[in-house]
Amino acid sequence: MRIDDQVQFLKGVGPARAEMFRRLGVETVRDLLYLFPRGYEDRSDICPVLKLESGEKQTIIAECLEVRVAHWKNVEAAFADQTGSVKVVWFNAAYLKDQIHPGKTYRLTGRVMLYKRHMQMQHPSFHELGVAGEEDEAPIVVTYPATEGLQSRTIARAAATALDCCLGEAPELFSPSDLKRLAMPSARASIKDLHQPTNLKKIAPARRRMVFEEFFLMELAVAMRRRNARRHQDAPVIPVSPKVDEHIRRRFPFALTAAQDRALSEIVADIAQAVPMARLLQGDVGCGKTVVALYGVLAAVAAGCQAAIMTPTEILTEQHFANIEKYLVGSRVRWLLLTGSLSTKERQAALARIRSGEVDIVIGTQALIQQDVTFRNLGFVVVDEQHKFGVLQRAESRWRNAESDKPMRPHYLVMTATPIPRTLALTVFGDLDVSVIDQMPPGRQPTATRWVRPGKALEMYEEVRMEVRDGRQAYVVCPLVEETDNSDLKAATEEAERLQKEVFAEFRVALLHGRMTSEEKHAVMEEFRTGRSQILVSTIVIEVGIDIHNATIMIIEHAERFGLAQLHQLRGRVGRGANSGMCYLVADPGNDIAASRIKVMIETTDGFRIAEEDLRLRGPGEFFGTRQHGLPELRIGDLIADYDLLQLARDEASALVRQDSDLSRPEHQEVRHSLLARYGRTMELIEVG
Repeated sequence: MRIDDQVQFLKGVGPARAEMFRRLGVETVRDLLYLFPRGYEDRSDICPVLKLESGEKQTIIAECLEVRVAHWKNVEAAFADQTGSVKVVWFNAAYLKDQIHPGKTYRLTGRVMLYKRHMQMQHPSFHELGVAGEEDEAPIVVTYPATEGLQSRTIARAAATALDCCLGEAPELFSPSDLKRLAMPSARASIKDLHQPTNLKKIAPARRRMVFEEFFLMELAVAMRRRNARRHQDAPVIPVSPKVDEHIRRRFPFALTAAQDRALSEIVADIAQAVPMARLLQGDVGCGKTVVALYGVLAAVAAGCQAAIMTPTEILTEQHFANIEKYLVGSRVRWLLLTGSLSTKERQAALARIRSGEVDIVIGTQALIQQDVTFRNLGFVVVDEQHKFGVLQRAESRWRNAESDKPMRPHYLVMTATPIPRTLALTVFGDLDVSVIDQMPPGRQPTATRWVRPGKALEMYEEVRMEVRDGRQAYVVCPLVEETDNSDLKAATEEAERLQKEVFAEFRVALLHGRMTSEEKHAVMEEFRTGRSQILVSTIVIEVGIDIHNATIMIIEHAERFGLAQLHQLRGRVGRGANSGMCYLVADPGNDIAASRIKVMIETTDGFRIAEEDLRLRGPGEFFGTRQHGLPELRIGDLIADYDLLQLARDEASALVRQDSDLSRPEHQEVRHSLLARYGRTMELIEVG
């Protein structure tokens, strides 16, 4: 056997089990070697029966005296060693009676409890000792991430076979001097100690080494992608003179905050170079990212370039369009809206204007990157709420030149109002420079948050009524559009009808959801924006981009069904004007994780803290409600718990790329091979050699 052979050819596996292994991401023997246990149990500390303590999980070696099936299919047995005897029970496990035999000796590990004044070991794991032809169970028992039909014990046997035949082929990515400098054991010793530790003390350094290696390859992939982007020197140079700066700022009827100015200085420095800018602009809801982005757009227009603003939804696109109209009215700047809802004739006319350069700013959805969209001189691109697109899609965006087949390389500004945890800033967004707006504009009022149990809504409705009577507006967010037979969740359509008839008959209740046409959505939002409707019942289609300063109250039904990032985004839709906001979370969390989300929302409005907690609860794959983050699932590392190792891995990966930018040196071939094996397919953008 070789390390890259298919796992089905490993002794004891075969085609059927290989299919089960595939569910765990294991296709080759190499994959099996890197499928590490998720838990360890030390059964080497043998306790005499006489010294068993109630409430402790302990291990004994004892002979079975008797065994029987009792009430409720419980299996009861008596075991004894030289110091005394103990009763053992397995609940609802009659099938075990034929696996336990009087006169045989077993190692048992389980929780000991005091039952009717006698010690009792409850539902222990057990292993018969001294069976001919079988090795005794190792003193450290490992637990693997099993799947249906594939038990942990079966995986352990296969892993042991893989270690015997192929551990010697496991690659070592670091030189002996590097390992000494990093104070880490070798890869092969670490793999062996993780699968078959002889004592618990060996596990921590072995895990530290393999977590570091996993992070190192991931950060190396990010660094290679970053290097590929930075090697181009053909972006348009966009200088921003004091005169241009003054003209742009004059368009905004307010002074920018110090945090906005800091972000702008970083952007201005980037676009003054021929290397395409790739920058992430992040900040909490309402901090003023749009104004910073618009400054960059206008700087590009002032330099004779076109600019594009791409968003994931038509509602967010129309919000940007409205902002541009508000700030640029009376200027010579030309702009248009390009979305999928345009008629064929309207679209062709728009494309012709973009192609000829008659338009300076194009605002649109993903329609902007379709094959027939070409620009005369595109210099600056803003992508809002980038996480809705996914990392790979961001990189695959190709802005096309109207006069040649050569791809255009504009400066690239990514925006998000979902603050990025520092770990994801080093990984998912590691190919971007980061600017943070960590200051709110003066006058922005805080939004309070209150948890309301279902059935306790009367007081909440009365507070909404008082706010609306005072001339303000409210949102009600539901998780579904329409009710279904297999769901008890409130749906927007039925809730809008109920609220209009039974609760807020004196007000105008409007309905908004994703199944409406663009014209219907626009009409509903215009009615709400102008105050002709006072309460808007919606799905999460209002999560981003809605900016109604008069809206001060939000009710989120079934809040336990939403992620923290979504809840924070939704809450950010209220309190955007001179009046403070109130967000009611109507929730009945059925588990600790859902309750934790509600409590975090009540405790803080700090988007960065919320983002870190969301990542901790859900993991990177689901952080944005999407698995389009472009990175394979981590095998052993934890982005939060192992943050220090992540930083170290990033430093080491960056240093390697500086030394050997294409990993062509002979001493780096193992690294190159491992990098492509791990990330070549999933990230697609790594060009090594």
